Amino acid sequence: MSTPTPAPAPAPATTDPAGVGPAGVDPAGVDPAGVDLGDPATFADRALDLDGYWRALRDRAPLHWNPPVDGRRGFWVLSRHEDIIATYRDNVNFTSERGNVLVTLLEGGDAAAGRMLAVTDGHRHHELRKILQRVLSPRVLDEVARTVRTNTRLWIREAVEAGTCEFAEEIAGRIPMTTISSLLGVPEEDRDYLLSLTKAALSADGEDVDEVDSEMARNEILMYFMDVVEERRESPGEDVISMLIASSIDGVPLSDEDVVLNCYSLIIGGDETSRLTMIDCLHTLAARPDEWRRFKHGEVAVGTAVDEVLRWASPTMHFGRSVERETELHGVRLRPGEIVTLWHASGNRDERVFDRPGEFDLGRAPNKHMAFGYGPHFCVGSYLAKVEIAELLNALRDFTTGFEQTEEAQRIRSNFLTGFSTMPVRFTPDPSGLKAADS
Repeated sequence: MSTPTPAPAPAPATTDPAGVGPAGVDPAGVDPAGVDLGDPATFADRALDLDGYWRALRDRAPLHWNPPVDGRRGFWVLSRHEDIIATYRDNVNFTSERGNVLVTLLEGGDAAAGRMLAVTDGHRHHELRKILQRVLSPRVLDEVARTVRTNTRLWIREAVEAGTCEFAEEIAGRIPMTTISSLLGVPEEDRDYLLSLTKAALSADGEDVDEVDSEMARNEILMYFMDVVEERRESPGEDVISMLIASSIDGVPLSDEDVVLNCYSLIIGGDETSRLTMIDCLHTLAARPDEWRRFKHGEVAVGTAVDEVLRWASPTMHFGRSVERETELHGVRLRPGEIVTLWHASGNRDERVFDRPGEFDLGRAPNKHMAFGYGPHFCVGSYLAKVEIAELLNALRDFTTGFEQTEEAQRIRSNFLTGFSTMPVRFTPDPSGLKAADS
């Protein structure tokens, strides 16, 4: 994730690669050479057919050069599922230690490199991952999962009985933040404040929020956890922060900065992606009542449905790597220091892997989606995210016969995350489900 004090990166190429990338307009009406993936406005442009854009890249330019714009560096774009997986696996030629999202890669690097799991490689990454897996294992999270179920059913039932709700704020904004805050020992009175910061850190609800606002939000999160870590060192508890403070790598205790940076990663990852996936789930099912009925009537398994919800939403559009050693992809030489971006938004729609990728199919199996990344950096919070989405689906199935979106939803503005910031919904109660819950 992005951190506020970027470190210098290796010098970029002095000239743009020539002869790489598609030429002309795709039959879908998209000119891939005219799309700037570094600009958040690209993803807010509803007139732009990004499905056609990704298809054009996958078919004709699987390694595509996004050129420099207004002084911003250019970068490589990978769009095929197979290439993304191969790059995730390759920690020899590619590194995450100069940043793993465009906002930090384009600014010159990530100051958290070597300390925060997401931007650490090699032995230290392996050891730090083991620590976080211990505190986020399914066994440890059993009690948390029960609390997720209780809270989700309570909030969904209240919304269904009320008839309408602003789903993004009243439900999707509460479930993940409540869960990760409980794990970290964040007091209940601080959670709305942290939610406002996580929503601004890597995206915006409107055009009036710029990168300065996002950087300030990231700083505020770091400063908040600095205070919490100081408190926990004096008075440890049973929370994840206290466990991290008590952990060490090769006999050396984690520093305050190590703990704070990984808390930042956990709060951003634990809130943003799950929240956006839940909102997209309601948006998609409301528009596809046949798929909702399949789930409602038990024709598809919950676990299978969760995977398709994740594939379809793909809330994290990309992750990034820097070239560590000169290597070759699709006949092009990549030079050390160049940026390579791996686009889940395209890989999760790749016709080479998914049958009918443009269809939302809750019964899809197998489902080799990359919503959680892949390889050494596969999301450590994936189990918890799946629990949250599964409990949402279960509660909807039990308490409502259906739902509809009552107003147009507002999209977030980001070149990293995708989804909606609003989702007004009207529910139709299921009397038998509500009655059964009372018995």
